[in-house]
Amino acid sequence: MNVDLLLFAIVAAAMTCVSAFLIQAAVESRARARSWVALYLLAMMGEMWISVVVYLSSPTVSRLVAGLAVSSFLMVLTVLPVLAGLARSRSRGSPATLVEDVPVRFGGGLASLLAATLLVNEFLMSWGLQLATGTVPFGGSALAGFVAVVNSPWFLFTMAGEMALTAVLIRRRIPRPLFAFLVVQSGIMALSPPALVSPLWTQVAIYGSSVLMIGLFVYLFEYLYRHRQFPSAFGSYLVALVSVYGLMMVGTFVWQYFGDGTTFAVSVVLEMVVVYLAVARPALFQDSPALPWQLRPGWTTALLSGVFVAELGMGAVLSVQLDPADYLGAFLFLPLAGPPGTVLLNALSNGFWFFATAAASSWFLIMMGAEMGALVVFKFRETKNLENRVRLLLMMGCYAAFAVFYPSIYFALVFPNAPNPATVPVLGWPMGIGSYPLAAGVFGTVLLTYVVLGVLTAFFGRRVVCSVFCTAPLMYQGTAIDSMKSFNRTSPVARKYLSSRFSAAYSLTLGLVTVALVGTSLLSYLDSTGAANVYIQGNDPSVFFFVASFSVAWYVLFVAIPYAGNYNCVTMGWCYTGILSGAIQKIGTFKLKVRDRQVCRDCTTVDCAKGCPVGLVDMPGHFRATGEFRSTKCCGVGDCVEDCPYDNLYVSDIRHTVRRLLGRPETRPRATGHTPQPRGGARGRPTVSAVPFTLEEGAVPLPMVGSAVEPSPA
Repeated sequence: MNVDLLLFAIVAAAMTCVSAFLIQAAVESRARARSWVALYLLAMMGEMWISVVVYLSSPTVSRLVAGLAVSSFLMVLTVLPVLAGLARSRSRGSPATLVEDVPVRFGGGLASLLAATLLVNEFLMSWGLQLATGTVPFGGSALAGFVAVVNSPWFLFTMAGEMALTAVLIRRRIPRPLFAFLVVQSGIMALSPPALVSPLWTQVAIYGSSVLMIGLFVYLFEYLYRHRQFPSAFGSYLVALVSVYGLMMVGTFVWQYFGDGTTFAVSVVLEMVVVYLAVARPALFQDSPALPWQLRPGWTTALLSGVFVAELGMGAVLSVQLDPADYLGAFLFLPLAGPPGTVLLNALSNGFWFFATAAASSWFLIMMGAEMGALVVFKFRETKNLENRVRLLLMMGCYAAFAVFYPSIYFALVFPNAPNPATVPVLGWPMGIGSYPLAAGVFGTVLLTYVVLGVLTAFFGRRVVCSVFCTAPLMYQGTAIDSMKSFNRTSPVARKYLSSRFSAAYSLTLGLVTVALVGTSLLSYLDSTGAANVYIQGNDPSVFFFVASFSVAWYVLFVAIPYAGNYNCVTMGWCYTGILSGAIQKIGTFKLKVRDRQVCRDCTTVDCAKGCPVGLVDMPGHFRATGEFRSTKCCGVGDCVEDCPYDNLYVSDIRHTVRRLLGRPETRPRATGHTPQPRGGARGRPTVSAVPFTLEEGAVPLPMVGSAVEPSPA
C-alpha cells in the first residue's frame, strides 16, 4: 500500500471528525461564545489549507512563505467578526463566557455562513490532497478544475463521512425522520460513481446508490402516508432534497453517457448546502408551523416532480449500465447549434425522446415497480377484504409479467425476431393484454388484443385493465399515492371530473382522444399500404401517439395529481384503452351492489364515496335508490368495499350472475352488529380536511372529513 496515500487518508479522516465535532459544538452549545469559537476554528481549518494549496501548486520556498502569509492574514481577519460576536454575547452586562451564556440563534444568515465555511474547507482540502498525490485539477479551465476537485474521492468521501458523523452527533436534537434522511444521504454521497476511475466501482456505486435512493423514496412516501402534517421546515427540506437528487441523477447520466461531470458536481454542492442548512438549525424542525400536505397542492407537486426526475434519471443510468448494447445508442440527441429556433426545437425533441425512452425502458419500470410495489405491499397489509387482497396480488404479478418479464425477457428469448411491442400499431401488447404468442402477425395481435379485452371486461369489468393488467394501478394504489385521492375533491380542475356523469370537460377529453386514436390508426394503415407517407419524427403515427400518451403524458399527469386528481387516466378519460373497456363494461355483468339498501339510507358518513379513487361521488345516491351502481368510470379498485364500515357493499360480476342464474344467493348475507369505524375508514387510514361536495341522485351533502391528524399505527 502507498504509505503517502494512507497518510493522506488519515489526515482527511481526522479533518472529517474535527469538522463534525465543531459543527456539533456550534449548533448545540448553550453558550453563544462557544458557538462563535467553533465557527472560528472551522474557518481556521480552511485557511490552513490555503497555504497548502499555494505551496503545492509550485513547491518553492517563496510560495511556502506566501502561503503562510496569506493564511495568517486571513486568520487575523477572521478574528474580527468573532470578537464582534463575542461582544454581542454579553447577557445583562455580564461578560461572555465559554461555559454558560445566551444560546446562539442560527438564523438564515448564520446557517449560510456555516454551510459556506464547511464547503470551502472541504473544497480546499480536496484540492490540496489532490496536489499532494500528484493530480493538478486546475491545469485547464476554472470550470474543469472545479469539477475535478468536487468529483474527487477526497471531496465526496470526506463529505459523506462528515454528514454521517454529524448526524450521529446531533441525533438527539433533530427529528428521527431527518436523522434517517441524513444517514441515507451520506450513503448515497459515498456511492458517487465519478469518485473513482474504475469500472468495478462504477457498477457498485450505481447499483448501491440506486438501491439506497429507492429505499429513501419508499421511506419518504410512507412517511407522508403516516404523517398528514409535519413542520413546514421539514417539508421545505424534503422538496429541496428530492430536487437535488433529481439533478444528481441527471448529472450521473450525463457523466455516464457524455463523460461530463459538471452537472453532477453542481448537484453535490447543492446537496451539501441543503444538508448543512438543515443541520445548522435543528430547532426549526420542531418549532415551524405545521404543513398539512394534502391541502398544499403546490408543495406536493414539487415533491412528486423532484422524485420523478430522480427516478427517470436513475432509470436511464441503470439502462445504460445494465444493457449498454440496447441503450447506449437509444438516447439520440440532436445538436444544440444553429439558429435559435432550431436550437429550441432540437432541445424540445431531445427532452421528449429522452423522457420517452427512459420511461419505457425495462430498468426504469423495474425500479418503479420495486418502489411503488413496496407501497402496495404496505396497503396489502392493511387490506381486510379477501377479494381486494387477491386483486392486489394479481396486480403486482401482472406488473412483473407485463412490464418486466414479457417485454424484456420472454419475447427476446422465444421470439427474437418479433417486432418491438411499442411499435405495434394501435394497442399491441404493451398494455398487458397482448396476444402475440397466439397471433400470426401484427394484425392478429391487435385483433386478439381487442377480443381478449372485450371478453374479460364483459365478464369482470374495467378492473381487468385499470386495476390489474395495466402498469398504472401499481403506481396509483400504494399507500401514499392512494391517499392523494383527496385532491380529486379539492382541486378545481379535478372537481370538474367528479361523479359518474360525463361532464363537458370529460366529454371533450374523450372526444379528442377518440379522434386522435382513429386518426393515427388510419394514417398507420395508409402508410402500411403505401397510400400515404405520414410519419412523426420517423415514427408510425399510432406508435407516436402511444409513446406520447403512455411514456410521456401519463407520467406528467401522475406528477400533476394534486391538480389533475388521482387516477386521472380514468377520471379524465384520456386513456383510450380505458375508454374502450369502459364502454364494454356498460353492457357487461360488472356492477357494485349492496346487501341492504336501508343501511345505505341510514348511513351519514358515505365512506364509500370518500374512498373512491376516481371520485364517483354519486355512488351512495344510487345505492339508496336502486341498491346497485354501474358506471363506465368505475375501475373496480374496491376501496369503496373496503371502506364501508357496515360490510354492506360488494362487487358483482360474472361469478355472481352465474350463481343467480343457478338459483343460488349471489353472496353471503350482510354481517350484523356492524358499527361505523373511526374516521380513518375500515382500514384505519388517516384522512384530511376536504372541500364538501353534494352527492347526486337525491343524496345528502358529504360532511367535512376529519381534520388532518397523526394516524394511529397500522
